[in-house]
Amino acid sequence: MHEEQRTKRTKPTRRLLWRWRSNPLRRHDDIVEAWTVLVVWTVIALGGPVVAVVTAEAADDSFTQQRGERHAIQAMLVDSTVDTALSGRGTMSDRVRATVRWTTSDGSTRTGQTLVDIGQKAGSKVVVWLDDAGRLTREPQSVTEAAVEAAVLGTGAAVAFSGFAYGAGRVARWRLDQRRYDRWGSEWEQTGPQWRRKTT
Repeated sequence: MHEEQRTKRTKPTRRLLWRWRSNPLRRHDDIVEAWTVLVVWTVIALGGPVVAVVTAEAADDSFTQQRGERHAIQAMLVDSTVDTALSGRGTMSDRVRATVRWTTSDGSTRTGQTLVDIGQKAGSKVVVWLDDAGRLTREPQSVTEAAVEAAVLGTGAAVAFSGFAYGAGRVARWRLDQRRYDRWGSEWEQTGPQWRRKTT
């Protein structure tokens, strides 16, 4: 009983590894296909996590740099956003683009457009974000938000890399199959007439 169960368990393994064992039916294309499968899954298993980590770290470094380069200042709202709130033209995040005015560190006044909360009157004080060059920019992501987005980007990069590697392997195996079919056709053209003579 135990011997029969052991035999059943080893049959799938034997079918998977038959290309690696020496036998008269194994051809050169079978060896190439076996190595192709091994290389593809090795690349996916090892390369996927590496791509994910590298991409996530690069994204997190970029977000960290943004937090270091951007700073918040107080500005005055030039355009009222009350009408926007009453008319229901707000965005999904209840923020709209409006003109603001702020004073730089050298005392000069600048104006520009950025996203602000709806429902505010002209002259209201709002917080805006500037980059190192003094240009209006978006608020940088928090540490938690950056970590989540970096993880998503890393996962997406790993999936894309694995899909590309798997697709390349499938193309290589398809070409091997086509070569087998062509070879079988040529061999049948040579041996087919001999079989027909023997059966007639």
